[in-house]
Amino acid sequence: MRFTVETWAPDYGTPIDPDMDESATAVDVAVELPPGEWEPIDSHAEAAAEVVFVDGVRRVDANVWIEATAEIPPVHGVCASYAAGAVRCTDVAEICSVLVERSLFTPAPGAEEIDTAHGRYGVEPTVGSTAEELWLGIQRRMGILEGRVAAGLRSEGMVVVDGPLSHHQQVPGAVGYVKTQLVHHLPEDLRWILRRIPVGRRTPIFLMGGARQVFSWYLRLATAGSVMSGIVRCEVGASGPVAAAIHTADRVTATLPRFASQEHKDPRAPQNLYPIGGLERELRHRLGDPAIMERALRRAAS
Repeated sequence: MRFTVETWAPDYGTPIDPDMDESATAVDVAVELPPGEWEPIDSHAEAAAEVVFVDGVRRVDANVWIEATAEIPPVHGVCASYAAGAVRCTDVAEICSVLVERSLFTPAPGAEEIDTAHGRYGVEPTVGSTAEELWLGIQRRMGILEGRVAAGLRSEGMVVVDGPLSHHQQVPGAVGYVKTQLVHHLPEDLRWILRRIPVGRRTPIFLMGGARQVFSWYLRLATAGSVMSGIVRCEVGASGPVAAAIHTADRVTATLPRFASQEHKDPRAPQNLYPIGGLERELRHRLGDPAIMERALRRAAS
């Protein structure tokens, strides 16, 4: 029996979901090459001299129950801390922006902000109180915070945001970096290319429609344990010409592989790029000690 071992640590699942569903987003795969001519594309562009990476982290500090009146049953919510920041990479890497917020996420009517000895939790209403609905509320606020960080950047280089461009489409030239693949965006007859992309090459770009139109492509960052390892998807806004998107795709393909992590240093290697991993560690530090924040919430509740 022949098999390969995925480089991602099992605690993080897999970088490509083995049970991926078909994407509901309309896709035009003939933007750069006709489907019958698809092949891995080698980038001849120069790598960017300066890259700014934007990312965010979030953490639930405590589960809470909101008691509005004696007549209304308690409503569930969570107190969460979240942060977004940017790291600028030239010859050195430097943190250039950090924003931290704390919020109470709950659908409870009349919920009020919570003051603690170590920070204030503002109120962020959610559509429901299930774990998924509360988590989506945290994710949405973290995305907005990432957008604020990205919008405030002053950079002549490449700006790469971790995840899709949903909150960053107004940032000129921003590139979305999706390291975990959860749905199929390519039609079945073109998926063979993902197994055959060499390191440092990409697929042709394709147009993804829907509420937010983007040009997208896949590239392989590094050689890893399996034929599907090291694959990431990138995207740029589709408001500009196709030629500009192709030029960006070539520059990104020439630039990102040098930041690919190795498994002895990062459990999500090679997709979790070194600058993003370092930024995540700094942002988690900025969130403060979770035990201290939980104790502060308990004191505020009492």
